[in-house]
Amino acid sequence: MTRLSVEMLAADAVEPITSAGHTQLGIAVLAGIAVIVLLITKFKLHAFLALTIGSLALGALAGAPLDKAIAGFSSGLGSTVAGVGVLIALGAILGKLLADSGGADQIVDTILAKAGGRAMPWAMVLIASVIGLPLFFEVGIVLLIPVVLMVAKRGNYSLMRIGIPALAGLSVMHGLIPPHPGPLVAIDALKADLGVTLALGILVAIPTVIIAGPIFSRYAARWVDVAVPERMIPERPSEELERRPGFGVTVATVLLPVVLMLAKALVDIVVDDPENAVQRTFDVIGSPMVALLAAVIVGFFTLGRAAGFGRERLASTVEKSLGPIAGVLLIVGAGGGFKQTLIDIGVGQMILDFSENWAIPALLLAWLIAVAIRLATGSATVATISAAGLVAPLAADMSTTHAALLVLAIGAGSLFFSHVNDAGFWLVKEYFGLNIGQTVKTWSIMETVISVVAGALVLLLSLVI
Repeated sequence: MTRLSVEMLAADAVEPITSAGHTQLGIAVLAGIAVIVLLITKFKLHAFLALTIGSLALGALAGAPLDKAIAGFSSGLGSTVAGVGVLIALGAILGKLLADSGGADQIVDTILAKAGGRAMPWAMVLIASVIGLPLFFEVGIVLLIPVVLMVAKRGNYSLMRIGIPALAGLSVMHGLIPPHPGPLVAIDALKADLGVTLALGILVAIPTVIIAGPIFSRYAARWVDVAVPERMIPERPSEELERRPGFGVTVATVLLPVVLMLAKALVDIVVDDPENAVQRTFDVIGSPMVALLAAVIVGFFTLGRAAGFGRERLASTVEKSLGPIAGVLLIVGAGGGFKQTLIDIGVGQMILDFSENWAIPALLLAWLIAVAIRLATGSATVATISAAGLVAPLAADMSTTHAALLVLAIGAGSLFFSHVNDAGFWLVKEYFGLNIGQTVKTWSIMETVISVVAGALVLLLSLVI
């Protein structure tokens, strides 16, 4: 049965703030997205400002009173940050604890010590996937790519054979698996069940990352054969740690929120009684905020204390983890404001009206919309947020599993063909010492493989569940 909140039902009942027809609304949407794209790509404006200006342009071109457009944008920004802001902050704290305590190094060193030869690409996928669960994509790149470079140099491995699997693991986690910002916002916008989305996301992620990582890396290594850039190989940090947390306890800490959320989803399915005490207990401990908060608190002891951190050092780690996410929160919030503006002017109803005569499945439509916005803006997060706002009405009559699949279809589409308007493109280019053509042949095609494979798997799952 589809989970609909009272707020969603109320929102659906509100009359649009403009009387514009479908043609005008369509033009307004295209123009609003074009404004965002132009500001980000041509004028290099921060995505937060671009989304804010684009939302106001959207409202104005749709003929909405500007005071109501501003109020709707502010409301959407506030509700989005309220829904996912705490989760993003907790994820950032956990990621910082993992990095500063040496827990991330412990995972990397342990797996690499047990892998070699043909197993190395698979080891890199595993490392990136585990490390990528609590980390933002950019943080994961900064953390893992230096390790990739050192492994390739020391072991005389092809850089692409080792690097592509690591990038694939990070990218798949970023696009498909909560608690990353994009999936969380899409889950909130579509009123999907987080536990079900997480379970199906893992189901889709495993074959996707295998195909886009170890398998595709064979071809990428043939197409682009470059030496490890010496200037990018870092020296190990000089900071002394008393000790590092153990491998098992580190992995357990990282996976704790995932286990708690999956347990909640399983209990909901098996018990299926909202008044049952066991289900109510798991509804609390398996909620995203409590699950991540539990992991952070446990991490203070299993990661921080295990590394010899005192109270002051733990406090410093938490403080330093929150600064870098300010921009992410603002972008996510502005994306929510853009989504609310789309809803307020009646775009959702317009899509519903048109989709009644479309032969294209809703999941494919969501994937295509996310692809278009991703190609235009270069941001997977912006693509996810915007696409979720556009297709949210389609989720109203969906089952719990199909609403979760709609989230995953959007996430898959948001990863399609990263190119020069994506910050990730330039990060990969610089870290690997590639030119633009080589980056397209490797990174951009890898992202496309992830998007297409994940999208196809989502459509396949929709036929059998």
